[in-house]
Amino acid sequence: MKLRKIDKPFLISIILLTAGGFIIFASASLGLLAREGATFQSVTTYQFIGLIIGVIAFLVSSKIPYANWKKFSFYIFLIVIILNLLIFIPGIGLYHGGASRWINLRFITFQPSEFLKIAFIIYFAAWLSGVKDRIRTFKMGLLPFIVMAGIVGVILLGQSDTDAFVVTMSAGMAMFIAAGARWKHVAMLVIIGLLGIGLVAAVRPYARARIMTFLNPQTDVQGAGYQINQSLIAIGSGKMFGRGFGQSVQKFNYLPEPIGDSIFAVQAEEFGFVGSVILIGLYVFFAFRTFKISARAPDAFGSLVTLGIAVLILVESFMNIAAMLGVIPLSGEPLLFVSHGGTALIIILGATGIIANISRH
Repeated sequence: MKLRKIDKPFLISIILLTAGGFIIFASASLGLLAREGATFQSVTTYQFIGLIIGVIAFLVSSKIPYANWKKFSFYIFLIVIILNLLIFIPGIGLYHGGASRWINLRFITFQPSEFLKIAFIIYFAAWLSGVKDRIRTFKMGLLPFIVMAGIVGVILLGQSDTDAFVVTMSAGMAMFIAAGARWKHVAMLVIIGLLGIGLVAAVRPYARARIMTFLNPQTDVQGAGYQINQSLIAIGSGKMFGRGFGQSVQKFNYLPEPIGDSIFAVQAEEFGFVGSVILIGLYVFFAFRTFKISARAPDAFGSLVTLGIAVLILVESFMNIAAMLGVIPLSGEPLLFVSHGGTALIIILGATGIIANISRH
């Protein structure tokens, strides 16, 4: 079978998001000059290294025949689960900011949950494409999804990473529906999910605080509501065309996590409403091309993997944007392709490389 070239519009969307994201990140990093314990040079250097490795990951995964991911999907999922369990071993897991989400190997620190998101999508796509029409049965459809979701949930909730679990299950739900699941089973999953969110909010003080802050952000403007209020100030200050590149005021000592959770607010302040619409438009364009690749994939596995990765990227990114706009509670999820985080950047570029390979078919 003669392979086509990678879908050009899709490739262009990846290049624009990656390049534009690094430019936004570099500007946001200037805010670290006014903060203790971090330097502009070290942070941008690490992000640039992550970008280079990510580009290599994209090129490599775009060359690997996507059918190989299905062939080894179970082993990939199993290895990544074991990798995530290492977090709970003292001396290996790194505790920071009230959560244990990192593995510290002394020479490198990374977040294994980023691997788990993609490993789940690959394995779930392999399962769904294997059971075919039996997906409509409880035994081969709903039950396996609940079991897989339970395994992923125990690991991510154990890491206090509720948002990552929500994002991963959003991708899983989209794949489940696309594979032909019964709507009765989908409704049951939605009810279970809502009850789960309520339970997490009841037993996790940080989750409850986020919801209360979302309902009334003015209650504690110097405490729980500080980030969202500073974010809205930054976004409002950008007006139509922004203050200009590098001219954000809020990133200096005002806005928490200017290179992480709050980076969209920095972008909005510097590039304004127009710049924000362009950035969101790039994600929409990426989604359009990716969904088209999914629809044209030669088999169910290729279609479902593409859909799952696309939904993961979109939900995670738009959760970040919506949180900064005060539309949903603060999520803690990064703005993919833009926020600080070498692991996330490498994994996402590697995952989009899988989509690139599928587009060649």
